Amino acid sequence: MSIKRRQFIKAAGAAGAVTGLSLSGLRFASAGSGKHVVVVGGGAGGATCAKYIRHFDSSVKVTVIEPKTEFATCFMSNWVIGGLKEQDWITHTYGDWSAKHGIDVIHDLVVDIDADKQTVTTRGGKTVSYDRLVVSPGVDMKYDTIDGYSEAASHLVPHAWHAGPQTTVLRKQLEDMPDGGLFVMASPPNPFRCPPGPYERVSLVANYLKRNKPKSKILILDAKDKFSKQGLFTAGWEKYYGYGTDDSMIEWRSRANDGTVKAVDAETRTAMTTFDEIKADVLNVIPAQTAGHIAHKAGLTDDSGWCPVDHMTWESKMHKNVHVIGDAAIASPLPKSGYAANSEGKVCAAAVVAMLKGNDAPTPSWVNTCYSLVTPSHGISVAMVYDSKDGSVSKVKGSGGLTPKGGDYTLEAVYAESWYLNIVDDMFG
Repeated sequence: MSIKRRQFIKAAGAAGAVTGLSLSGLRFASAGSGKHVVVVGGGAGGATCAKYIRHFDSSVKVTVIEPKTEFATCFMSNWVIGGLKEQDWITHTYGDWSAKHGIDVIHDLVVDIDADKQTVTTRGGKTVSYDRLVVSPGVDMKYDTIDGYSEAASHLVPHAWHAGPQTTVLRKQLEDMPDGGLFVMASPPNPFRCPPGPYERVSLVANYLKRNKPKSKILILDAKDKFSKQGLFTAGWEKYYGYGTDDSMIEWRSRANDGTVKAVDAETRTAMTTFDEIKADVLNVIPAQTAGHIAHKAGLTDDSGWCPVDHMTWESKMHKNVHVIGDAAIASPLPKSGYAANSEGKVCAAAVVAMLKGNDAPTPSWVNTCYSLVTPSHGISVAMVYDSKDGSVSKVKGSGGLTPKGGDYTLEAVYAESWYLNIVDDMFG
């Protein structure tokens, strides 16, 4: 299978996040009244899965349990931090969505899952039974991997890797930073949510500083020796921010060059590596990550801290009748991205509806596309199509690819915003 990259981007942008070219018209015979699917988590994976279960079979009752009444997407939150968009642009509500698709929404936190009894319990005291359960809990921060860092410390030194209040905190700190100040980011080790995200954030922070505080500098302290779209990012940094010169606004320090942050002092905004201490004006610490707390509590994780699943159905390998999708699932080579979660949600929805009838799940395929901005008018992207091979996710040779060097970066920036509007409409529309 070979797909020209431009044709792929055009198709994917037009259709939203589409495993969808094959699944959007898929319908199943009714699974029968009385079947109940509970979805834990109303983000990119959970909202998509809930919507498409109802699309595939409207006789299935679907209940989403999500503590937030508004959901802010982590993807594109860097645009808010960089001053390109306001917070409400990435914030979405559930009222019209739930009414349109006939989905019950309980705004509460799931605190326990009993896989034997097939029930979930919420902090508010509700116990909800299910025939099948979909868990899409996202990620939690591993604060204890950095001495001195904690959830409390993150109010002073934000990670902003859960979009919402921390997004606005980091934005405000950037606005308050003096001209000539130092913005320091600690980038996490693999695997983590949104692999290109830290480097887009640096790009848009640099864009803001160049225009408003041009004497300022950015230091990336990285727990890795390479990163997603590295060649495209560094080429953009060279063009706009002097990267690689003595006058560069951006410095990247790799793991091999003492880049791993070992400790922080949140009060003084100081980052400590093995051999260095760096005091920042703004310190953005993104720690190592793991599956969301409820996945651990429910016994859905293995020793890696992530959730092993059957990729054909996204059913947990730890508990029957429970499916795990999104960032919490072990899905390689699919990345931990919003687009991948959306694609997984559709495949899972098709599998759940088939399995409720006692049928085999359809043969799946997946799509991932990820856009990043280097400047507001310079976009880059990576895209890939995946199919199943020997029961696992496999890249389709010749599909997708990276923005070519010297490509139409302006058009890619236009595509980026269109991509976002399409994917959130597919999730929450």
